[in-house]
Amino acid sequence: MKKKKYNRKPKKLTSDDLREKLKTKFFKNPSQTYNAKQIMHSESFSNNKDSVNHALNHLSNEGFLIELNENRFKFNKNSVKNSRIFEGKVDMTKHGSAYIISDGLESDVFVPRKRLKGALDNDRVEVMVLSKSQNKYTGEVIKIVQRNTTHFVGKYQSSKSFGFVLPLNNSIQFDIYVHDDDNHGAKNGDTVIVKVDKWPTSSRKSPIGHIERILSEDDMNEVRMQSILAEQGFSEIFPAEVEKEVAGMHFDLNKKERERRRDFRDVATVTIDPFDAKDFDDAISLKHLENGQIEIGVHIADVTHYVKPNTALDKEAYKRSTSVYLVDRTAPMLPEKLSNELCSLRPNEDSMTFSAAFVLDKDFGVIKSWFGKSIIHSDYRFSYEDAQDIINGDQTNEFQDELRLLNKVAKTLRERRMKKSSLEFETDEIKIILDEDKKPIDIKIKERLDTHLLVEEFMLLANKQVGTFMANRDKPNVPFIYRIHDLPDEDRMTDFALLLKEMGFQFYMDSPQAIKSSIKRLNEAAKADEALKMIQPMAIRMMSKAVYSTDNIGHFGLGFENYSHFTSPIRRYSDVLAHRILQQNLDKITRFNKQELEAQCVHISNQERKAMEAERDSIKYKKAEFMKRHIGEEYDGIVSGIIDRGVFVQITENHCEGMVPFDRFDENYDVAESRLEAVARESKDVLKVGDKLRVKIIDVDVSRAEVDMDLVF
Repeated sequence: MKKKKYNRKPKKLTSDDLREKLKTKFFKNPSQTYNAKQIMHSESFSNNKDSVNHALNHLSNEGFLIELNENRFKFNKNSVKNSRIFEGKVDMTKHGSAYIISDGLESDVFVPRKRLKGALDNDRVEVMVLSKSQNKYTGEVIKIVQRNTTHFVGKYQSSKSFGFVLPLNNSIQFDIYVHDDDNHGAKNGDTVIVKVDKWPTSSRKSPIGHIERILSEDDMNEVRMQSILAEQGFSEIFPAEVEKEVAGMHFDLNKKERERRRDFRDVATVTIDPFDAKDFDDAISLKHLENGQIEIGVHIADVTHYVKPNTALDKEAYKRSTSVYLVDRTAPMLPEKLSNELCSLRPNEDSMTFSAAFVLDKDFGVIKSWFGKSIIHSDYRFSYEDAQDIINGDQTNEFQDELRLLNKVAKTLRERRMKKSSLEFETDEIKIILDEDKKPIDIKIKERLDTHLLVEEFMLLANKQVGTFMANRDKPNVPFIYRIHDLPDEDRMTDFALLLKEMGFQFYMDSPQAIKSSIKRLNEAAKADEALKMIQPMAIRMMSKAVYSTDNIGHFGLGFENYSHFTSPIRRYSDVLAHRILQQNLDKITRFNKQELEAQCVHISNQERKAMEAERDSIKYKKAEFMKRHIGEEYDGIVSGIIDRGVFVQITENHCEGMVPFDRFDENYDVAESRLEAVARESKDVLKVGDKLRVKIIDVDVSRAEVDMDLVF
C-alpha cells in the first residue's frame, strides 16, 4: 500500500516566492496588465486576495510594477531592474564599510568606507552598482534618501566661536559642528549628546547640531546606554515644542465627554502589571449578566484623546513608533506626563479608555463584541505575584472571585488556541537586578506565572477581535493596520530540519501544519534535552519576522486569520493608528489612504526592529558588567555554539555567555560544517552543542561585551 501523500491541494506560497512567481510568469510583456483576481484565477496556489495584493503592492513600491486604476498593475519599463541605481538600507560593518540591502537585487551591494558619502547604519540610500562578480556587487552611495540617526554621543572640542563633537563610534566618518550658542555650556573634552539639526548637501562638510546633554566622564554606564540609544536613532529627550504641547494638557472628564462614552465605572475592574510598573495601559473588568453569561472588558488607555494627528506630539510619537526598554531605563514613545499620568490607568481614579467588551456563553465562547470609547474606574492595582498568590489561595482579596474566574476563562481560551494552531516558544527570560547605582548585582530567570498568561490571553483576544471586525467591515476591505506573520522560508527551514536530524530529531515540514506540529514536539523535547534546548531558539530565527501591514495575510505563529495590535498605545504607535481607524469605522465606513498607511507600517516595523536591537545590546552590556565582578570564579555551563576559534558556553545559573578558545583545550579540534559539533583530531572525542562543561572566568571586556573563559578539568 502506497503511503498517502500530504495535501494535494494548491500550495500556499511565502511572500518572497509569490513575488518571484509574479515577476517571472505574469509581468514579462510590458503591455499586459493584471489585478489580483485575474492572477488568482489563472494560477494554482492557495494564497488569498490580500496576500496577492500585498505582493503586487510590494513590487510596485520597489519600482518593478506600475499601479494603474482599479488596482491593476503592469511592468515598469523604466524599472530599477533595468538600471544600475537601487534604493536600499545601509548595514554597517564594524570596520566602517557597509552592505546596502535592496529588494531590487538578489544579493547585497558592498560599499567600501570611502564610498559611503557619510551614510550611516540603517540610513536609506541610493547606491550605484559599479561592478558584479559571481552575483556579488560592489557599489557607491550616490544619495542619502533618509537619515536614521539624529543623536550622537561624542567628545566636545571647543574653539574660539564654535566647537565640534567627535562621535565615539569609530565607524562615523564626520564630526558635528556646534555654534557657541548651542553648546549647552560644554567645555573642551566633555562627553556630550548632540542632536543634528541640519545635514550637509556635500559629504565633505560637517552636519550642524546642538548639544542636548553633558554626560559624566566617570559614568561609563550612562555613556554606553546613551550610545546604544543614539546608534539606533532613539533618545530619552523630547523636542521643546513637544514638551510645550504636553505641558498644556490636563484630564477633563466633563459632561460632554462623559455622554459620548460608555460608563464601566460600576463594573469590577483591575490592572495586573509588574510590581515596578510606572504606566498602566490596560485593565480588565468582569460583569455577571442576568442570563448567566458574563461580560469581560479589555480597557485600553485612550491615547488618541490626547495625541491628535499632525501635531508636534503626534509626529514625534510616529518618528519613535515605540518605547525602548533598556535594562536600566525606558526611552518612552510619549512624554512622562502622558505615559505615567494622563493616560495611565491608575487605581482609584476615573480614566478615559478605548474598550473591547465581550459577552461569553457558559462555555466561554464569544457571542457578542462591542468596541468604543469608555470610562473606567480601576478598583485595584495587582502585581503579577500578588494576583498569583490570590489565585492560589495564599492571600485573600475583595476581588479574589473575579481573579479566579478570569484565570479560568483565560486558561480555557488558551487551551483552545493551542489545540488549533498557535505556537508557543517557551524560552527562558532573564531579569537583571540593579543596585541604586545601576550596577548589576544579580541575574535571575523570570518565572512564568498563570497571571502573565491571563493578561496575555485577554490581550490576544482583544487584538484578534479588533482585527476580525475591521477585516469584515466592508467589501472591499477598509484599509487597516494588521500584525502579520508570513509562512517560514522553505530553504531556511530545510537547513534547520537537517541540523535537527543530525541530533536525532525528526522535523517534518510537508505543510504549514506539519511545521507547527514539529515545533511543538521540539518545544516539548527541549525540556529534557539540553542540546535541543540550545538549538530551540534557532527555530524562532528560522521563522519570518512579524511585521505591520495593510495586506492581511494572517498570523502564522498565532494561527489567526485576523490580528492587529490594539492593546498598548502608550508604547506602540501601531496601536494609536489602530484606535484612530477603528473609531472612525464604528458607526460609518471611513477609508484611510492605503498607500500612506502601508508606508507607516513599514516605518513602524523598522523602528520596532531597531528597538529590539538596542534592548539586546543593553542586556549584553549589563551581562558583561556583571561577569566583570566574577573574574576567577568557576561555573557550570552548557555549550551553546561552536565556531572555528572555539566554543561558546552559556552559564547555567545566570545565562551569561562567554567563549573558550580551542587553544585552551588539550588537543586540536575540527569543526563540523553544521557547527553543531567539533571532533578532536587525535582522540576523536566529540564536543557537541548541549554538552556540559565546567568553566572559569578569565577576563571580561565590558566595552565589547565579551567574556573570556577557560576549561576546568
